[in-house]
Amino acid sequence: MPEQKVIKFVQELLDDARKSGTTITLDLIAENIERVLNMSPSWREGLNKDSVTDELIRRFSSWVGEATMIHSDTDHKAWLIATRKQGWCYWQRYREYLERDMPLSSVEALDGATDKILGMLEDPTRKDPWDRRGLVVGHVQSGKTGNYTGLICKAADAGYKIIIVLAGMHNNLRAQTQIRLDEGFLGFKSTKNADSLEIIGVGEIDSDMAIRPNFATNRAENGDFSTKVANHLGITPEQRPWLFVVKKNKTILKRLNEWIENHVANGHDPETGRKVVTNLPLLVIDDEADNASVDTGVQSFNELGQPNEEYEPKAINSLIRRILHAFTHSAYVGYTATPFANVFIHERGTTTLEGPDLFPAAFIMNLAAPSTHIGPCRIFGPKEEPEKGLPLLRSVKDAESWLPTNHKSGHYPRYDGADELPPSLKEAILSFLLSCAVRSHRGQAKKHASMLIHVTRYTNVQEYVFQQVEKYLLNVRQRLVRKIDDQDLLNVLQNIWRDEKNGFMATNASMRETSADLSIQTLPPLEDVLTTLVELIQDVQVKRVNGTAKDVLDYEQNKETGFKVIAVGGDKLSRGLTLEGLSVSYFLRASKMYDTLMQMGRWFGYRPGYLDLCRLYIPEELIEWFRHITDASEELREEFDLAVNSGMTPREYGLKVQSHSTLMVTSRVKMRTAKELMLSFSGQLVQTVALHRDIPTLSHNYNAAKNFLLNLGIAQESPIVRQRGESKNTWEGHLWKDISATSIVGFLNSYRSHPAAHRVNTALLAEFIENMNKSGELTGWTVALIGASEGEEHLLAPGFAIPMLKREFQDYDDRYSIKTLISPRDESIDLDTATWNAALNLTQKTWHADPGRSRRKEKPDEPSGPCIRQVRGFGYPEFGVVPQPERGLLLLYMLSPKEADLQSAPPVVALGMSFPGSKSGTKVKYKVNNIYWEQEYGPAS
Repeated sequence: MPEQKVIKFVQELLDDARKSGTTITLDLIAENIERVLNMSPSWREGLNKDSVTDELIRRFSSWVGEATMIHSDTDHKAWLIATRKQGWCYWQRYREYLERDMPLSSVEALDGATDKILGMLEDPTRKDPWDRRGLVVGHVQSGKTGNYTGLICKAADAGYKIIIVLAGMHNNLRAQTQIRLDEGFLGFKSTKNADSLEIIGVGEIDSDMAIRPNFATNRAENGDFSTKVANHLGITPEQRPWLFVVKKNKTILKRLNEWIENHVANGHDPETGRKVVTNLPLLVIDDEADNASVDTGVQSFNELGQPNEEYEPKAINSLIRRILHAFTHSAYVGYTATPFANVFIHERGTTTLEGPDLFPAAFIMNLAAPSTHIGPCRIFGPKEEPEKGLPLLRSVKDAESWLPTNHKSGHYPRYDGADELPPSLKEAILSFLLSCAVRSHRGQAKKHASMLIHVTRYTNVQEYVFQQVEKYLLNVRQRLVRKIDDQDLLNVLQNIWRDEKNGFMATNASMRETSADLSIQTLPPLEDVLTTLVELIQDVQVKRVNGTAKDVLDYEQNKETGFKVIAVGGDKLSRGLTLEGLSVSYFLRASKMYDTLMQMGRWFGYRPGYLDLCRLYIPEELIEWFRHITDASEELREEFDLAVNSGMTPREYGLKVQSHSTLMVTSRVKMRTAKELMLSFSGQLVQTVALHRDIPTLSHNYNAAKNFLLNLGIAQESPIVRQRGESKNTWEGHLWKDISATSIVGFLNSYRSHPAAHRVNTALLAEFIENMNKSGELTGWTVALIGASEGEEHLLAPGFAIPMLKREFQDYDDRYSIKTLISPRDESIDLDTATWNAALNLTQKTWHADPGRSRRKEKPDEPSGPCIRQVRGFGYPEFGVVPQPERGLLLLYMLSPKEADLQSAPPVVALGMSFPGSKSGTKVKYKVNNIYWEQEYGPAS
């Protein structure tokens, strides 16, 4: 506790210095630590000054980007001004509580974001009926719970009386959310015995009984809204706010609806006669709003676009909407990191019983992540530079025989016929033990430490895995503690530590060199680490986490000593559940669906003081998929930036995104039973990163490209030079202008794209171009054949050569897979100076700092791809640039077959296509059947 107090006081002193323009240095931190310690000399006893210094360095080197929002002011009255915030007690004590552990910059960012959200909701004192619905999109594991806790505090201060939090599908996640809200909002432990409440969290700052919120659910695993509570709970407008934390469960939500109707409703709707609540403003927070809340049925609409109001939505969606519909003053805010499902909600969907669907018609907010957050872009590398991902990935290549991708529920995992774990999982467990030991040396001995093993969705298979893991850990413990037959094991540990490429020392050195902003500490000597490991291994437990297991992750009960756990689980680990101090993950789950996969990524989040010790063991194919969905998420965020700049409403943005080809790989239920999507490629870039490697197909594609290029005639430019600001860009290659769409379509129809190139189905692209031609768009193309600045030249014809590019390939038998094909500047190859400057100007106007997406703090000095396509299609009057929706760009590349370890093969032909923005609304139909879906992507979770 003294350490926490010292950090808090020193942080405040340093923040005052920062605001006055003083640079925060190590000397200044040390000086102020001494200043605080002199105030209370007893705090020096047992204080780890190095740990305090490291934490203060982390806090003052972190920064947070700006949250952005699109919104609609229809039926909304602005209300949140400074005078309304005077005397707010719930928020004030929560703010002080956050400042104990968070940088002040992060607290200020949360304050600003929650003000924006609350301001887009309605004034709870407004008398006439209102209904506001919004969506907050954050980064995975980036602090969404902290954000909605702040929103709840402010809403309670403003006058919202009933606050319902929809907290996942499982008891443990609901209980975890209740515990967080006990600390951040209630200020005491919610238990069945309401007469003796233990003060915690914000209650330690202000425990005034006059402001104590009421609670209808408690922190126990079975503390959900019960029949007993429903039968005895009655509330009146004069009481303090009520908190309900409930599962998205049909029985629970039905019980809650009945309670509202029988015990809370105080009036009737004049048109339908249904019971309604007119005197209690409602706020519903929907955590993981894309999961279970979205109706997966298909509501019909007539030729005028009017919905069938007798349609019956799926149960969970129906019950949530009925709760909202029962209140004449209601606000709904969904939180998710994967909004793919939410933008598919029909913006006009409504029924008589449920009222409007959950489309976020009032606002959609994009939260920026703090620089201390480690998200997909940081782990897998940014879209344009995937090689800059953190060196924490470890490819799993030995697990298929142990646990095949398409195994059934009766499978018993065996490695090489033996009842044991594959070597990669053994290595992962030993890496976890080493990370725990190093953290102990770094002053984190009493911090929680977790390992995740997520390899199957079947609980009985999880049980077998649990037994094998427990058996292996017991064997390691006995050998190390008893020092019996331990030398081979010690050698393995030393190799994990010292391996030149993937060892702890190599990873630490690499991150200290390339990621200075992360403040990576040095490693202690291996001998000391092994001594500590022998001591702590006896505290490490293995737990099952699934719907049938009785095991509990006892973080709360072990907060004084630190909980060391290896968690083996499935669906319960897939969404929302936070694994405290997660450092090692072993992940084989086969789902390839965007939102499902991203939500399974429990390893994203905050790793203060131990990021270099984290490891993600994952098959190469899933690494590729995570890169793919990371790029797709970033594309939607870029589209969102353009929507903010153009003043779009959520309805306009939702309609645009629903046809986006990024969503070609999405959940089967979001495709509805029709098994098809209507897609548009307008305003998008597609590129081949999955390519064939069989010689006949490579030869076919090479000949198709060669014939196409030779028929274009002599290139207008070779090489290609462009003036960009004060510098020149030069491409080795050839460029042709004003090429007919017929030629482009002919080439696309002859080129054979790989089935794994999900967004580059060349037949579909050809059909799209033909459809666009009917409205006079995409009729004249620029074609560029781009070569390497240095590379082995390939001769296509006499006098016509191209230096082949080198692209690092992933290890697959069925394809040549690369991380990225197109350099960001390639997409601007056909722009004149005025158009390039216009695209740059738009890029800078729409750009905002967000360390969850890029480490850049300054405005970009080159135009982004989405802005290039926007300007190309819609023009930019400020710079005299006219719309040119007829102009498409085809980029061709010849990749060296040697890089793909292909013998006697021609160059590998890869392509990219940049489509200008369009208002035409032209789409093409993308179909898939359920059998194909199950084979390719696995079942929905």
